[in-house]
Amino acid sequence: MKLVTVLMLVALPLYCYAGSSGCSLLDNVIDKAVDPTVSKDEYRAYLKDFLQTENEENAADELKQCFLQQSNETLANFKQMLEVMYNSIYCKAF
Repeated sequence: MKLVTVLMLVALPLYCYAGSSGCSLLDNVIDKAVDPTVSKDEYRAYLKDFLQTENEENAADELKQCFLQQSNETLANFKQMLEVMYNSIYCKAF
């Protein structure tokens, strides 16, 4: 399940080549994944244009479930980590 999460988070930026990520689609997908008020069904509906197979739908469900199982503190730390990454010297070039 962790591999699925990592692969989805790595694959999403390939659709957008810019740095807050610089890509509103990526930002929205991550925000909805992290938001505990968004259900798995709502998350899958948001991603419907990108999910073509049942395996991809299952991967999206697993990704969302990973975030649903986290505490609010962990979710806040995750968002903070993203900001640190986006503002790092390695991303500023993009």
